[in-house]
Amino acid sequence: MGIEVKKRLVSADKYALKCPNPMTPEYITIHNTANDASAANEISYMTGNSESTSYHFAVDDKEVIQGIPLDRNAWHSGDGTNGTGNRKSIAIEICYSKSGGERYRAAEKLAIEFAAQLLKERGWGIDRIRKHQDWNGKYCPHRILSEGRWDEVKADIEKQLNGSMPLKKASVSSSVSEYHVKKGDTLSEIAASHGVSIKSLQSMNHITDPNRITVGQVIKLPQTGSSSKSQAASSYPLPSGVIKVTKPLTKGTNVKQVQTALSALYFYPDKGAKNHGADGVYGPKTANAVKRFQSVSGLTADGIYGPKTKAKIEEKL
Repeated sequence: MGIEVKKRLVSADKYALKCPNPMTPEYITIHNTANDASAANEISYMTGNSESTSYHFAVDDKEVIQGIPLDRNAWHSGDGTNGTGNRKSIAIEICYSKSGGERYRAAEKLAIEFAAQLLKERGWGIDRIRKHQDWNGKYCPHRILSEGRWDEVKADIEKQLNGSMPLKKASVSSSVSEYHVKKGDTLSEIAASHGVSIKSLQSMNHITDPNRITVGQVIKLPQTGSSSKSQAASSYPLPSGVIKVTKPLTKGTNVKQVQTALSALYFYPDKGAKNHGADGVYGPKTANAVKRFQSVSGLTADGIYGPKTKAKIEEKL
């Protein structure tokens, strides 16, 4: 028996905004959400808002909900109006991706099974599976990538497709999630990106020296509750005013704040580098990150940081 899909499709009067083009899909694109909302909430928010960003399915620990018809494109891959990801791929958003934990693992398991089901229905092979990063370079699916498990997830989809493996039930504690330290990570950056204090991480992980963590080390993270959004936003203060590429280039703390916030949302490159690669210089790399964020957030994609972009970054955080 296949996985049941609940349909909560966007109204036809929003097609011009959310899914303007007929589509014959050729790929499936895997995403991680930037928050801890359920599938029902993800689809309800997507179909009800006035932003262009859209996706076909949201999958949580209990159900799969469809928001965009499969014969219409969705704006999810950030590769432009005529990009292959946006115009020819089915988008699957895995819910509860921000904090991880048992609910996320269960959602990922269901998403793997569902992706395999879509492949089977179409007679496709594993070569049709893509990650968001493949289309425009965005660090997504961010949780899967940060844990170094993309190849594992793709292999599990293939095993499901071939019917050779029942997936293991998630065994992660509901009170904590885990982060695997990558090259260049610092404890302060890990704490900031997950909206927790350095002291809480030290206490949970018995770390005496916060300046000494090693690549591959597993850091236990406390689950965030309803206040997680405000905690995350307060961890990434943003400047007022307008910042853009100028001659000479604008430099300083204000620019670094923008870069760090964009990195937390997985738009700014070099996440593994010190301070998330934030060099405090508003050059082409930063402008491009702003432009990509604006593009998927329903804003004018001009690469200029201003009040509307600030408000949208704060909303996403």
